[in-house]
Amino acid sequence: MSGTTPKNTICLWFDREAEAAARFYAATFPHSRVGAVHRAPADYPSGQAGDVLTVEFTVAGLPCLGLNGGPVFPQSEAFSFQIATEDQAETDRYWNAILENGGRESACGWCKDRWGVNWQITPRVLTEAIAAGGPAAKRVFEAMMTMRKIDIAAIEAARRG
Repeated sequence: MSGTTPKNTICLWFDREAEAAARFYAATFPHSRVGAVHRAPADYPSGQAGDVLTVEFTVAGLPCLGLNGGPVFPQSEAFSFQIATEDQAETDRYWNAILENGGRESACGWCKDRWGVNWQITPRVLTEAIAAGGPAAKRVFEAMMTMRKIDIAAIEAARRG
C-alpha cells in the first residue's frame, strides 16, 4: 500500500496491537502482507510519540489500515472478514490458526480472533448450496445452523438430502 494508496481502505481500530494483528493475518492468509508501519509523531490520547500508530496491511488481497486508537471502540460482529475456502483442510487451517492464537469460536462458521476481529470461515460449497435455493438450500441452512466450524461433509450430505 505504501506509495500508491488505494482509493478505499478498510480501517480497523485496535487497542495497541495493530502490528501484531497484521503480522498474524499476513502469516495466516494467502495474498496477505504487512506494508508500512507508521509511528506517532506526537503524544495522542492512547499513546505516546514513537508508538506504532498505524499499520498498512493486506488480508487476502483486501487493503486495510490498522489504527492503534486505544480501548474506546472495541470490535463487534457488525464487521467481519469472510474467507471463502475450497475444502475442509483449508477451512480447518484458518479456523485452527485463529483459535490457537487466542481466538474463540462462535456459530455458523464464525470465530473471533484475539483482537476481537470477527471472521467467517466459509466453504464455497456452503455459499453455493444456499445461493441455489430450493429444498436443498433449506436443508443446508438448517445443517449449518447446528455447527460452529463448518463441516463440509455434513453440508454436502444435507445438500444431497
